[in-house]
Amino acid sequence: MSRAATLPPDLPSPALRRGPPAPGLVLELFKPLTWFAPVWAFGCGLVSAGLPRTPLAVLVALAGAVLAGPLVCATSQAVNDWFDRHVDAINEPARPIPSGRIPGRWGLWLALLWTGVSLGWALLLGRFMLLAASAGLLLAWAYSAPPLRLKRNGWIGNLAVGACYEGLPWIAGAGLLDGGHVPRPVLLLAALYSLGAHGIMTLNDFKSLAGDRASGVRSLPVLLGPDRAARLACLAMLGPQLAALALLLAWHAPVHAAVLAALVAGQLALMPRLLRDPRRAAPWYNATGTSLYVLGMLCCALVLGGLA
Repeated sequence: MSRAATLPPDLPSPALRRGPPAPGLVLELFKPLTWFAPVWAFGCGLVSAGLPRTPLAVLVALAGAVLAGPLVCATSQAVNDWFDRHVDAINEPARPIPSGRIPGRWGLWLALLWTGVSLGWALLLGRFMLLAASAGLLLAWAYSAPPLRLKRNGWIGNLAVGACYEGLPWIAGAGLLDGGHVPRPVLLLAALYSLGAHGIMTLNDFKSLAGDRASGVRSLPVLLGPDRAARLACLAMLGPQLAALALLLAWHAPVHAAVLAALVAGQLALMPRLLRDPRRAAPWYNATGTSLYVLGMLCCALVLGGLA
């Protein structure tokens, strides 16, 4: 049994326990900065389908973006922070739950509440979006919560997050305005960029290395060590992009292929700095190389949507 399983169910909460947390604290728990990835992927899905062309379609698309970011992704953050509260007490004690600013079991209640709100919102958008949201929420809970707690294994957990942050939103955006019909090329590229996100999540795990080691979470930086994990992350990001590049050439999109090749070359140019000191440079690369990665997603989506 891991040390995490033997920890007490609740941390001391020095903050007062009167009533629900303030809206600002709830927003901090939901981490708006993390919403960018699924909303961007959802937007790529819309572009893949040719973009909404009527005012009603635009409103539906905006509602879908709200589902991807402020609802499903926000729920995943609350779920993760509640079940990671003991790890965060080591890595990031100033977060709302381990600091006691969101006291008692309010973190869990907020995660459950936002799960229900997300499902209700998805239902308004139709069966396809309800299925997509349900899949994303199931992955979010399975990633963080026992008994599965997929994040305990960096190989499996990172795959789950990649699917939740990149593949599912892309597929949802592509099928939202077409009754759930998602063309095979969209599914293929969404799968490739989900696999590549495995590397992004490995880099993200560097910030919690100390707490993961102490609590028995076998992230790839813990399992492989920082140097090997960083090299694996680079390969995980590059491989799917090279496959996407081959697809663009096969689909007779040489201009977009050239743009994607330039974006990949930019990432290659940044990687030596990452590999020299992965523990310090991982946040820097997530802000630079990962930005080039997601621009490549849009490049591919433009080809699929015929918007060149």
